[in-house]
Amino acid sequence: RLNVVEYVYKLVQVVQSLLFQVLHLILRCTRQVEKESEESREPPSKKPSPFGGGGGGDHHCKGISKQPNQPSKSRKYREEYIQYGFTCIIINEVQHPQCVVCTEVLANENLKPVKMLRHLKTKHPFLARELQGQKKVISSQTTIPTKAQKASYEVACLIAQAKKPHTIGETLIKPAAVAICWTMHGDKQVQELEAVPLSDGKISRRITDMAQDIKCQLIDRVKQGTYALQLHESLDVSNSANLLVFVRYSFDGTLNEDMLFCAPLEAKCTGEDIFMKLDSNLKEEGLSWDQCIGVCTDDAAAMLGKKKGLKARVLQVAPHINFTHCIIHREALVSKTLHPELNSVLETATKMVNYIKSRPLNTRLFATLCSELGSEHQGLLFHSDVRWISRGKVLIRLYELRDEVRLFLMEHDSQLADHLTDPDWLTRLAYLSCIFDKLNGLNMSLQGENTSIMTLNDKIRSFKRKLDRWTARVEMGRIDMFPELEEFMEENGLNGDTVTEFITSHLQALLEHFNKFFPEETAREKYDWIRSPFTVTTTSHLSSDMEDALVELSSDRTLMSAFNSKPLSEFWISVQKEYPQLSRAALDILTPFGCSYLCEKTFSAPMYIKNKYRSCLNMEDDLRVAVSKIKPRIDLLCSTHSAHPSH
Repeated sequence: RLNVVEYVYKLVQVVQSLLFQVLHLILRCTRQVEKESEESREPPSKKPSPFGGGGGGDHHCKGISKQPNQPSKSRKYREEYIQYGFTCIIINEVQHPQCVVCTEVLANENLKPVKMLRHLKTKHPFLARELQGQKKVISSQTTIPTKAQKASYEVACLIAQAKKPHTIGETLIKPAAVAICWTMHGDKQVQELEAVPLSDGKISRRITDMAQDIKCQLIDRVKQGTYALQLHESLDVSNSANLLVFVRYSFDGTLNEDMLFCAPLEAKCTGEDIFMKLDSNLKEEGLSWDQCIGVCTDDAAAMLGKKKGLKARVLQVAPHINFTHCIIHREALVSKTLHPELNSVLETATKMVNYIKSRPLNTRLFATLCSELGSEHQGLLFHSDVRWISRGKVLIRLYELRDEVRLFLMEHDSQLADHLTDPDWLTRLAYLSCIFDKLNGLNMSLQGENTSIMTLNDKIRSFKRKLDRWTARVEMGRIDMFPELEEFMEENGLNGDTVTEFITSHLQALLEHFNKFFPEETAREKYDWIRSPFTVTTTSHLSSDMEDALVELSSDRTLMSAFNSKPLSEFWISVQKEYPQLSRAALDILTPFGCSYLCEKTFSAPMYIKNKYRSCLNMEDDLRVAVSKIKPRIDLLCSTHSAHPSH
């Protein structure tokens, strides 16, 4: 019943507004006819005055001077004065306001909003209140949809960033917001919230709009200079192959990283297919291979094949591009190097974990046993070859729960329990947990955003030196760098000579594989001028012009203080105008990716965005809004679309 009354009230207001407009139109037509008729008559000086004694008039005139000479300056009528209930009538070539209600004509000096509003409030107070109400209704009707549209974009952005289904806006977010608002503020604010469009289709279109806006901003930024690419191919939940590409570029005084595109590979995933997809997307966005200075991929044959791989095809069109095999992938390959005895220990440990974790009943019983014994952990971890640090975490957890696992296996009469009573086997397990903990630490240090090839190579080089030092210490009978192994041997009274042979053999094999995948550079000092331009001493490999520019730069004490307070990339970008040749050469080294961490990290997002309930979704737009650091210009998007409230 209340809604019907409100609807009738609004309808009456609309009808009144239409009547005002029709009346205004009629008066304008009348005024035009009078003006044309006066022009066809005698000049105004010869006409009798409409307010004189000879010519009577039908108008009720108030405050109008009867002098024949009118002032030279007079006010002009404006179209917006109709909102105060006044139209215009011309008397002696001077405009006068005329009330559309009582037809009273006021003096020209009354062509002011304040005076016309005073007449309306004094003579027609009811109409003044109605007019004020109409203005509020019109204002609210034009404001609420605009705000509702912006709120719809904001909610869509949050949904995409949270990697949630598009239907959550209408099924959960809106009802929750309405319930909260009803409880705290009442019915008025609830009606405004109801106007926010959050349907499935609306959210999808909002996400697409924001993704396109982010992409346009990104392409405009990348086109301003050189860039580097990082790409990786992977399968999603629907077994569709997707090519994910990230770009690193210079913008606003710093190096930025963002997702360039994520496109499905329709046919085979050969090097030719990947190149055609990459090349077509770059050309579609107006990006040139000439501006690309580096590409980082994994070690798949389709990527790094010398004859038919992506590397071969790219070098055909851009020979200057530097290809990099992901440093983290190479480290993961090196960590798989194991002596046969140690590999047997790893396989047995995996069988123990699978015996407990593969059966739900065993998992629950083992958790109960750990709880009763007051263990720090309540379960083991599954091993997965595709996860970089899985092997180390599995071995560390098994070693920490070795007593609980031994009791559980003995209760179930499993022969695997015999290994947990063998000191030699436990010694090797302790060593594996220690060395893989070290390798996991190296792997984690290589991960991260805005990493350069120089920094990652320095970390690899330092670990190689540690391996060499550890080997020498083990040969001396010292194993304090492996705390779990040292503690186990002290508790069981074991001699360190029994582990020297297999530990030394494994460390030497690791070092050999590190040298194979990460060969030593012949001139490591050639990039020292980038790391420390103010203290470098060897610059003979630079050209004469660059060496002179470096001498000039290193003599600037103001730049020296800036170098100490800025990241390396930001410093070299800041001197781009003053030392363009040095800056360009430094950024050619700092811009390329050293690993495919961003692709690996982003490929975990489709597990939430594209699942078995949304297997047909084209996830590029959702993925871009979720992972991009560029903010969508929501105000600009709202200005280009008509605002429509929810129905």
